[in-house]
Amino acid sequence: MKLGVLDIGSNCAQLQIVDGAPGAPPLPAMAIKEPTRLAEEIDDDGELSERGVARVIRAVGQALVAARQNHVEELFVYATSAIRDSGNRDSVLDSIEAETGIRPQFLTGEDEAQLTYAAAHRWYGWSAGRILLLDIGGGSLEIALGRDAKPDLALSLPLGAGRLTRDFLPDDPPSDRQLRELRRHVHATLREISDRLRWEGPAARAVVTSKTFKQLARVCGAAPQRKGPFVHRELSAADLRALVPELAAQPAAKRAKLRGISASRAGQIVAGAVVAEQVMKAFDLTSVELCPWALREGIILRYLAGLPDQVPDLHLQPISGTVRPDDAVPLRPVADCELPIG
Repeated sequence: MKLGVLDIGSNCAQLQIVDGAPGAPPLPAMAIKEPTRLAEEIDDDGELSERGVARVIRAVGQALVAARQNHVEELFVYATSAIRDSGNRDSVLDSIEAETGIRPQFLTGEDEAQLTYAAAHRWYGWSAGRILLLDIGGGSLEIALGRDAKPDLALSLPLGAGRLTRDFLPDDPPSDRQLRELRRHVHATLREISDRLRWEGPAARAVVTSKTFKQLARVCGAAPQRKGPFVHRELSAADLRALVPELAAQPAAKRAKLRGISASRAGQIVAGAVVAEQVMKAFDLTSVELCPWALREGIILRYLAGLPDQVPDLHLQPISGTVRPDDAVPLRPVADCELPIG
């Protein structure tokens, strides 16, 4: 069967289409993304602007056209923290539904952490031992720890790269004072959870899944995505410590020219790097390993395993007749598709 997952995130809306069957890995068929840049559209009251809503509607509409063109009749559609935490969330969802016929659902941060952990656990297998999972999104940081298919600990902290850039790093490039304040904030937020993780004991494998970690690792020399999902990729704490001041000293336009840094994330990569640096320091990690599977794969794997109760508040939605193809411009396939095969 062909399954679709549409992830409406802070930076982009990404449609992932897979060929799936129970007991088999979700094999990638196509991935398409459209920019949303929602982090820059949150006003002082915490509400998403009309321009941000329009971007989401356009991105969702285009994704639905692509899904229909690829013979996907149902898909999971969910929004992450940028919409989930916005003060006008319900009106945003109403507008998307009125224009596209699809109403995005949303997971809690803890749900996201659990499902992302489930994907990583499936990727590495039972021999991995206890896994510590870290994922830096646009609005939140997800953390999960466990040995079994379901984590013992899963939580979400408001330490997303887009959110922190908006709240702490208004200048481009940021000032030394802004960076100090950001580090203090991240350190204070992590303090209680770092004590809990130390109490739990060290993990056998520290795994990261987010685009922020992947781009930081690429700048530090990790293999490009075109090498495929089975190449070992990692990011060391030493390399990251050396990279942060280099990134912070440059404006976003120059960061976007660095190997691995996309233009859409160049403005928030400094905040993401600070969070990554502070997390690795707080949890005593000398390096982390990049996992090619994340939240979208976690949703699909749970569904294929026949565990709908473990995908809370998220169900397949029909897309037939939801949007008019002539309303959307041609979509751009993801050039550096990160979907693993196997």
